[in-house]
Amino acid sequence: MTLSLPAPGPRLGSIGAIGLALTWTAVSFGAALTPAPAMAQNPSKAYYRAELAQPAAQPRAIAGDLVWACNGTSCVADKGTSRPLRICREVNRKFGEVVSFTTKGETLPAEDLEKCNG
Repeated sequence: MTLSLPAPGPRLGSIGAIGLALTWTAVSFGAALTPAPAMAQNPSKAYYRAELAQPAAQPRAIAGDLVWACNGTSCVADKGTSRPLRICREVNRKFGEVVSFTTKGETLPAEDLEKCNG
């Protein structure tokens, strides 16, 4: 009995699997960024809120591993995993001076806001 091996070269199944993987990756990235527009339409549901000294240069940006939606000097974002002071510092690095920073309705104390901007 003789066994035959398939001819070398790419198989159609492998190409289909690669295409499926690339499509899945694109959909995953899109889903990761979709909350920002919805939150921008309803900023009252935001977990973090930052008031900036100057208007943000971009309406959407990533700071502190969060997608921030900005309108003028007001920026909002969903809940993250870092401490509020750390997130405030990242917002400061990305957007500039932070006038006030709120986490779930609770304002960051003045001494922490100084550290945020320092």
